[in-house]
Amino acid sequence: MVAADPRVLLEQLIRERGEDYAGLSRLIGRNPAYVQQYIKRGTPRRLAEEDRRKLARYFNVEEALLGGPSLQPSPDEGLVSVARMDVGASAGPGAVSEDERRLGRIGFDTHWLRRLGVGSAEGRLSLIRVEGDSMVPTLSDGDEILVDGEDGAERLRDGIYVLRVEDALLVKRLALGPSGRVTIHSDNEAYPSWSDRDPAEVRIVGRVVWVGRRLR
Repeated sequence: MVAADPRVLLEQLIRERGEDYAGLSRLIGRNPAYVQQYIKRGTPRRLAEEDRRKLARYFNVEEALLGGPSLQPSPDEGLVSVARMDVGASAGPGAVSEDERRLGRIGFDTHWLRRLGVGSAEGRLSLIRVEGDSMVPTLSDGDEILVDGEDGAERLRDGIYVLRVEDALLVKRLALGPSGRVTIHSDNEAYPSWSDRDPAEVRIVGRVVWVGRRLR
């Protein structure tokens, strides 16, 4: 889905995903009419860099499509080193994380991470494994998930997150209600979900942005 005019693309994303102008304006810290004025009136002519980054990350598209610089490969940019942690995020009853040692590090291409809508801050990215089956079929036992610790409670939205509950790590799907309360879902219907929770009670480690698994 490529559009020459970033305003056309943004309007298409809003329509396809059931978003609204005012909600997106609030997401980027602007007045409720800001996004609509940008799309319909061309004011401002270009999105500010921070606004563009937030919207690209929210819709999981390249910033270049919203008017940012083209992301062509550059020999000057290398890999982002991401730690593989010796800890599991439970998709079941809860994995106790007493010993969060590093198993090693894996390099991820900077441009590939940007295509995921992820920044390149090495210290905020980590790979951890999934334990249990409560997130089947989305996530399976033994999958490795890339967690963006920079994308946490302050930008909370619908998606899959790693949570910390006392000494346990959980990986669950979060859904925000119209009142701002949050529901914690298990994708496997055999497991319970928790509805109408105060977001302040949910300790978010980070958002899951990618999953890798071994073929069997």
